[in-house]
Amino acid sequence: MRKVERYPVEGPNALWQVYSTVSRFKSVRNFIFIQLARYCPILPLKNWIYRRLLGMKVGEHTAFALMVMVDVFFPERISVGNNTIIGYNTTILTHEYLIKEYRLGNVIIGSNVMIGANTTILPGVTIGDYAIVAAGSVVHKDVPAYAFVGGNPMREIRRSEMVTPNEYDESVRNILN
Repeated sequence: MRKVERYPVEGPNALWQVYSTVSRFKSVRNFIFIQLARYCPILPLKNWIYRRLLGMKVGEHTAFALMVMVDVFFPERISVGNNTIIGYNTTILTHEYLIKEYRLGNVIIGSNVMIGANTTILPGVTIGDYAIVAAGSVVHKDVPAYAFVGGNPMREIRRSEMVTPNEYDESVRNILN
């Protein structure tokens, strides 16, 4: 299961009460910086926005593709390792607002991970080092290191316990072809 903290609410649905859990100022500020980063073609600048202005932990040489959408309310709960690629139009969520509760969970993405385009990563999941997530997947549970996963619902397709960097590069090329 995902590692999320649950907070019950009284009255209208939890999303209607969002500003009792996060300030309007923080939401607007984060939205502006996230939109700048989504369209920014300069990777070091994009990572600087994520690290310095949004409080995310982003490793060296990590690349967020165009249009990646990180959580607007709690981006500081996202951690990404070194040399990882987050594919085009991926969404990384750290919150869920439901009818009677809201949930918060950290998202931890390891090093040397490749996330395919149009993937949705839900709160409270960990994606291990050297994992590959196929395009269009919904990551609703933890992904082990060295696993290749995909689909909706996501399932493990293949796993290599130990892979050298050259084997990893070849594996990625084979998957993409």
